[in-house]
Amino acid sequence: MTKIDALRRFLLPCLHPTPNPSSPVITTKKRLSTSLRDDLDDKNPSTNQENTHKENHHQDSSSSDPTSPAASLTAPSRPSRTMVIGTIFGHRRGGHVWFCVQHDRLNTRPSLLLELSIPTTSLVHEMQCGLVRIALEFNASDSPESELSRCPLHSVPLWSLFCNGRKLGFAVRRKATQQNRLMLKTMQNITVGAGVIPPSSGSEETMYMRANYECVIGNADSESFHLISPDEGPGQELSIFLLRSK
Repeated sequence: MTKIDALRRFLLPCLHPTPNPSSPVITTKKRLSTSLRDDLDDKNPSTNQENTHKENHHQDSSSSDPTSPAASLTAPSRPSRTMVIGTIFGHRRGGHVWFCVQHDRLNTRPSLLLELSIPTTSLVHEMQCGLVRIALEFNASDSPESELSRCPLHSVPLWSLFCNGRKLGFAVRRKATQQNRLMLKTMQNITVGAGVIPPSSGSEETMYMRANYECVIGNADSESFHLISPDEGPGQELSIFLLRSK
């Protein structure tokens, strides 16, 4: 072996060392971070505030919009219910029935006074059956441009009258006369009761029935009055309906 070969065998391992198979190979893996980064600060905070304000405004407008699903789930308005004093009266012989509504029995100016074409004796006969339904109807479709289609329901002057499903004529709105006001003044101390008012100055005796009624206002075109029977009295069912069709 020459000297050159000996130097080559000795120096080559020093210049080019062989890797050690037993030493572990350390590698660096890149991991994806799922945490929020703090180094990404908002450079324009006013933009975020404006976007938040627009989102809140959109939510408020959608909740106030009647066509939105949230608004469609709101319950419809309930009918108005009040307590009134109702008086049915009429002359015993040959007279017609009157219906008077008062909010205060001490006030002799009724809020509604109707003269019905039902004879007093016929109404007494119907009430003996225990169930009376009087429907007053006004057809406003014949004259939709008339003021009667938009006026208050108590201002309608003429009604078609139905009693227990049978048409029995008409009902007319009246203004309280002096005689009517004197009769109401006579019954100021009566809240619930029935009886006969003796005649005065040549007039006939007047039969009356006074009671509390529940007034139900469905809308501008419907109103009804329902008799409230006393606990100790008979179960009389009497209802009067005002209906305006368009």
